[in-house]
Amino acid sequence: MPRVIQHSSVKNLRTEFRRTLRLALPLVFAEIGWMSMGIVDTIMVGRLPNSAVAIGATGLGQSLYHSLAIFAGGLLLGMDTFVAHAYGREDLKDARHTLVNAFFLAVLLTPVLMILVSFWPPLMRHFGISTELIGPMQPFLKALNWGSLPLLAYFALRRYLQAVDVVHPIMFALVSANLVNAIGDWALIYGHLGFPAMGITGSGWATAIARAYMALVLLVTLAVVEARRALPQWAVRLDPQRIWALLRLGAPAASQILLEIGAFSAATALCAKLGPILLSGHEIALNCAALTFMVPLGVSSAAAVRVGQHLGRGDPAGARLAGWSAILLGASFMTCASLVFVSVPRFIARLFSPDPKVVSVGATLLLVAAAFQLFDGLQTVATGALRGTGDTRTPMLANLVAYWFLGLPLGYVLCFYFRWGASGLWIGLCLGLMVIGTALLITWHKRSLSGITAGSPHLVH
Repeated sequence: MPRVIQHSSVKNLRTEFRRTLRLALPLVFAEIGWMSMGIVDTIMVGRLPNSAVAIGATGLGQSLYHSLAIFAGGLLLGMDTFVAHAYGREDLKDARHTLVNAFFLAVLLTPVLMILVSFWPPLMRHFGISTELIGPMQPFLKALNWGSLPLLAYFALRRYLQAVDVVHPIMFALVSANLVNAIGDWALIYGHLGFPAMGITGSGWATAIARAYMALVLLVTLAVVEARRALPQWAVRLDPQRIWALLRLGAPAASQILLEIGAFSAATALCAKLGPILLSGHEIALNCAALTFMVPLGVSSAAAVRVGQHLGRGDPAGARLAGWSAILLGASFMTCASLVFVSVPRFIARLFSPDPKVVSVGATLLLVAAAFQLFDGLQTVATGALRGTGDTRTPMLANLVAYWFLGLPLGYVLCFYFRWGASGLWIGLCLGLMVIGTALLITWHKRSLSGITAGSPHLVH
């Protein structure tokens, strides 16, 4: 009998693994598409006359903007839980209700986001960042800011569609948006197709246009998908209670993302004080680490959806299998990514810049990035699995302690007091990621043993 039970468990795990992989793959390609736009921007501006300043200013602007924009989008992460649970219990009317109110929330957040972003350049001057970087960064950031509403609309549409198992159009939107962005970069940065050469500012406008395109593709997808459902017309009703429920679940998730992205943004700002060469090397390694991170991030979204759908159906055993299969998938990929970083760091760095000094710094930091790849994968996917249960606070607390009380202070000391430079900052961040990955894996293990239901949210109907 034990062998039969064991065989059944392995078979169930394999089945869940295949289902998670089927959902995760389009989301992984979508996340890679999201990240590759930033990488293309960096490569494009890296061919401008002053490569180090162009890469540094663009990277600093993107880092600062995304710190706020991803936080605003993170406030919508509660949709993963609400919509997945509703879809699991076949209550699509409630799923629609969540999307409508998520749109209201996105519209309310947009002006707040744009105003806060406009304060970044003077704030950077106050902290002593070189005007050589802030000068070109300011108009780039202003152009990027006009894509804020489409970006938040995309976030809301994506979270709804993936939670109801519509994922291939999300992949198409991101992959094709890369073509829109690349053509925009070529035309606006260098001055083609009748446009003036705008330098890195053109990259900002190209990204804003690509984001509007992404939102439009998902809006058309939503219209087509929902037209096929045998449901009454949409009820567009502002529900303050549902918006508050979204914020209550999304705020810790958004804070966790802000703490994580903010840690790397703070490291970017500190690297900016070391000069354009070290900042550019930091940006190269950060772009590469962020690209590999997109894979477990896509798996994390699938984990949140699969866990949430199982719990919506009242199946905690299925939720447990979904979480572990996703964690295994994310950990396997990040182990392979680590091996690539260790094997060809200088080759990777040369793809971004021809400057040998920049390449040397980037290659060194890629070796540090290799050390934390596995832990980054574990913490990302475990965060998604926990979000599917309604637990968004534990990842937030883990990021707060590990990054801001441990990793960044240690990195600052190694960088400026021991004069290890950018490598010191990255070693501190590496230690923080190791702590977070271990802590969240243990948390998910305990939640699995306890039946998973403890963190499930009280849904408002």
